[in-house]
Amino acid sequence: MAGTRDAQIFEAALRLFAERGYRATTMADIGDAVGIRGPSLYKHVGSKQEILAGIMTATMDRLLANHHAAVADCADVTERLRRATESHVRFHVRHRLEAFVGTREISSLDERNRQGVVDQRARYERAFRDLIEEGRGSGHFRVSSAKLASYSILDLGMGTSVWYREGGGLTEDQVVYQYGEFALRLVGVRTADDAATAHLMR
Repeated sequence: MAGTRDAQIFEAALRLFAERGYRATTMADIGDAVGIRGPSLYKHVGSKQEILAGIMTATMDRLLANHHAAVADCADVTERLRRATESHVRFHVRHRLEAFVGTREISSLDERNRQGVVDQRARYERAFRDLIEEGRGSGHFRVSSAKLASYSILDLGMGTSVWYREGGGLTEDQVVYQYGEFALRLVGVRTADDAATAHLMR
């Protein structure tokens, strides 16, 4: 039961941080949102800073775990990059609030917590860069800067959390697939869509 209550606290805080901002949200606001008043809230969490750090750290933990699961048991570097990108995009389509708060409130973390999240983000970006460098080294990818390519892929995926809405004309799977295609084109891979288009233009 305690775990369920903790989850409710973090979910309520996430919504409030997204709606009002971290600084404008009080612990009393969070307590009111889950029906906990006064000192009782501190039996579950130590501070508002602890909640924000927990949200951001958990988000990065999930992204890293999803990435490793996506590329596991796959030898082909092109397919691994596609899977990694699709996992990245799918997360941001489904977790818009985490993406928004993670981007806007990084400066609200204290130095120790901020450094921990920054380190996680660096590991995540490095995982994409390593794939691109591997593909470039094996001749599968043609791209001059693996670092810029990884940043571009990550930025594309993160952008879906801003604009994607269910019922907006594109399904989640359509967006995820198309962004996988975009990622491969960024690193110089000729995709199935490119081949089909070339055939139609003959």
